[in-house]
Amino acid sequence: MRGPDRPTADHAVGEGAGLLDELRFAVARYVVPPSPEALDAITLWIAATHLQSAWQHAPRLAIVAPTKACGKSRLLDVLLETVHNPFITVNSSPSAIFRSITEKPPTLLVDEADTIFGSAKVAEKNEEMRGLLNAGHQRNRPTTRVAGAEHKPVKFPTFAMAAIAGIGDLPDTIMDRAVIIRMRKRLESEHVDDFRTRTDIPFLQEVRDRLAEWLVTRLEEAADLVPAMPVRDRAADTWEPLVAVADLAGGAWPQRARTACRVMTEREKGNEQDRGAKVRILADIRAAFASHGDPPMLATGELLDTLNADPEAPWHEHGPAGLTARKLQMLLADYEIHPANRRFSDGQRRGYARADFTDAWNRYCPAPDPVAPEAPDPHADAPPAAAERSEPEVRPRPSPSQVTQRGMPGLGLPPASPVPGTGPRR
Repeated sequence: MRGPDRPTADHAVGEGAGLLDELRFAVARYVVPPSPEALDAITLWIAATHLQSAWQHAPRLAIVAPTKACGKSRLLDVLLETVHNPFITVNSSPSAIFRSITEKPPTLLVDEADTIFGSAKVAEKNEEMRGLLNAGHQRNRPTTRVAGAEHKPVKFPTFAMAAIAGIGDLPDTIMDRAVIIRMRKRLESEHVDDFRTRTDIPFLQEVRDRLAEWLVTRLEEAADLVPAMPVRDRAADTWEPLVAVADLAGGAWPQRARTACRVMTEREKGNEQDRGAKVRILADIRAAFASHGDPPMLATGELLDTLNADPEAPWHEHGPAGLTARKLQMLLADYEIHPANRRFSDGQRRGYARADFTDAWNRYCPAPDPVAPEAPDPHADAPPAAAERSEPEVRPRPSPSQVTQRGMPGLGLPPASPVPGTGPRR
């Protein structure tokens, strides 16, 4: 099998950009990432592991796939030979892991994460591992344990970059701190090189050593760098080391890093509705109100009928009767949204007020994309006279799935303006 063409030497490109190009080529020889942006993100994440002491946040790399044989393990093989000081673990105890993290942290590589978080029952037994991975995303979040003959409390550092691979999504708290790579099964037309230990490991390590040698000379510069980010909040914390590496390298990488950040972050916003029922229900209720003409109130029965009737939504699967009034009330309880006896035109019934959802919609749901007006039919008859057009036009109500349908990022959408840096590091 044949991999991608090796990048040609370009003396106009700086040393850092050239080294990132070589690393990107090396990764693409053995795995087929889901998109060019994902390949850029993997490349920058690997490079960022060699400057961990410069960062305030240690982004996770979530390598997830719907089934086996999607290239997760092969990507981990590549990471093992290219990241800084890899510490690979399968079913290691949390105590063994945090005792392996020092002030000069390794790079954690966690395989078969579905055996740790694959079900609610298994995940409950591994809460300590989830807590460790969550705490290690930010500097100065140690874990305290009693140790030694005198049984004194000892603080162990948790800060370390980590790549976590498994079938199915990881817990939401980890996904929220991760650059997410959604691997897929490779097509017959997608070619990669066979991975041979004797020849390919030395090749990857040679690329790693030259990149690390260049990065170590940029450590102080990286620690002082506050790059302009195209996203905010936790997404900015997670992506900042990757964008900073791109800015250090120069060339086309600063723009490519910000494009990957924006596109992949927007893509995951669409996936959040499917990952969390409590977020999905908000978006679908907004769509339900819209499909009824955005009335100030909607009876519980009408709302449930609309939610359960959407074939693309999961609500009709909540038992023989679909989503019930009780289950709906439980999903909305955390948002402090409750039904009440309300007066409708046909009498008093239990229902929900649209105004009660406004704050939650603004906080948790992306705004729906505006629907472009349809182009007029040039063969249509001339419009009626003004007097005849005064009556409101009757149109069929859209389904909730039509109202909430999001446009794919990167397809005709204007790029987001970068958010300026927030000041020097502390």
